[in-house]
Amino acid sequence: MAIEIIATGHYVPEKRVTNDELSRIIDTNDEWIRSHTGIGARHVAADDQATSDLAYNAAVEALRQLSPENPLEAAETLDLIVVCTSSPDFVGFPSVACVVQDKLGLKSTPAFDLIAACTGFVYALDAAAAMIQTGSRKRALVVGADVLTRITDWSDRGTCVLFGDAAGAVILERTDAPSAGPERRGLVQSILHAEGSGANELMCTRGGTRNPFKKGEIVDKTGYLYMNGRAVYTFAVKAFTDMIRELLDADGISIDQVAKIIPHQANERIIQAAAKRLGIEESKFYLNIAQYANTSNATIPVALDECARSGGLTKGDLIMTVGFGGGLTYGGNLIVW
Repeated sequence: MAIEIIATGHYVPEKRVTNDELSRIIDTNDEWIRSHTGIGARHVAADDQATSDLAYNAAVEALRQLSPENPLEAAETLDLIVVCTSSPDFVGFPSVACVVQDKLGLKSTPAFDLIAACTGFVYALDAAAAMIQTGSRKRALVVGADVLTRITDWSDRGTCVLFGDAAGAVILERTDAPSAGPERRGLVQSILHAEGSGANELMCTRGGTRNPFKKGEIVDKTGYLYMNGRAVYTFAVKAFTDMIRELLDADGISIDQVAKIIPHQANERIIQAAAKRLGIEESKFYLNIAQYANTSNATIPVALDECARSGGLTKGDLIMTVGFGGGLTYGGNLIVW
């Protein structure tokens, strides 16, 4: 028995903001942003769009691969929905997954959110696969979605240039294909880690029960995302490098056997630094950060969908996902396409 990805999809909002457009509101320019991050533009959700709207649209695109004429009919075959996000529609509840379930017209399908910041999709794949593995579920929708531009301080050039909004989705299914041996298919390995001692390096500082907003308080910049850029960069390069080595060692394979690495698209320099440490050609990585910036939970599934649709993946290819983010968290998956 294998747990395979049978469909993928993604969605980005219509509004696109280039680096040149950003330079009109903050002290920056296209050359600085590209040279420091690799980012050229980002998509920004409309005022009437929440994370669940992006997640729903990505889910429909994945479902459309199963039923091009009626994707919502295909939704009726789902028996699990997992959404990973760092920017839910509401604080606490209801979950984005429950809102998506309702938008898909489903009535009792279990649905829940998972929070692991930019490693969320890696965690969610493993969580959904584990539930399928028990035999209690057969087909799961896993969505990574974020509207980070709502919690970004647009006067802080150190963070606002980095983020965008997007959603990506995959559908996992239990199949009769082998999960081991030369003909194996599907998710074959997941490794997850967390380092809570670094929680303060990347966080939303206000709005939760630790530091709630108070009645009558004028909320200015205190509710926005905070990042210690230098500390996060150092952590990310090491975590990225360590995770690739761990996945290779756990499966007893060499990097030459990996067809493509789908990384979290946080900063091109992080990926370049890790590639150099490992002696890996940059062409091994699928990158789209120039078009979308860092969309947190959505980066990996969006890149996976784009890579698959563009013909970058062939049945039987061994691919690797690698994520790292707030928490601090990091992890990776090995998947036979």
